[in-house]
Amino acid sequence: MTTAKLATKLGAPAEAGLEPHVPAIYAKPGLRVVGIVELRHIERTEPAPDSDGTASVKLQVAHLEVADDKQEDAVREALLALYTQRTASGTLNEHGELELSESTLAATAGEVNAVKAAHLAVAARHWSHYADRVLSEPSLTQTELRHELKAIADGLKAAARGEFAES
Repeated sequence: MTTAKLATKLGAPAEAGLEPHVPAIYAKPGLRVVGIVELRHIERTEPAPDSDGTASVKLQVAHLEVADDKQEDAVREALLALYTQRTASGTLNEHGELELSESTLAATAGEVNAVKAAHLAVAARHWSHYADRVLSEPSLTQTELRHELKAIADGLKAAARGEFAES
């Protein structure tokens, strides 16, 4: 698995975006601020095939904007939305309907867009795992592969419509 490393030197636009906030951050030890960040890939390490090394990518904060008091809630909502999509989980019930996990439902707080995004994230992971299982079967005929590919396509189309097709 590739690891990420963060370069300690900020890009010039990131330093400029952070500069006006430094005095307030310094004045309040433990203060947390939220912002929007752009990361830039600056270096990668690829170990030799026979080594025990781990591949890594070094990232630099290329651009950074810190939210003020009035913007903080909006940025935190965006952060929560991204987190919810990344961590969404659920399962298929006996009727082939998607059921989001309790933690995902709690994170969406009933917001329609958040629920839809969570459904799509879970569906994409489900059909990706299904495709991986199909690809790992070396003895499937062309007809069987076409059938499985149709099942994946139908499942993705159903997910886009807000449904969830059985696999």
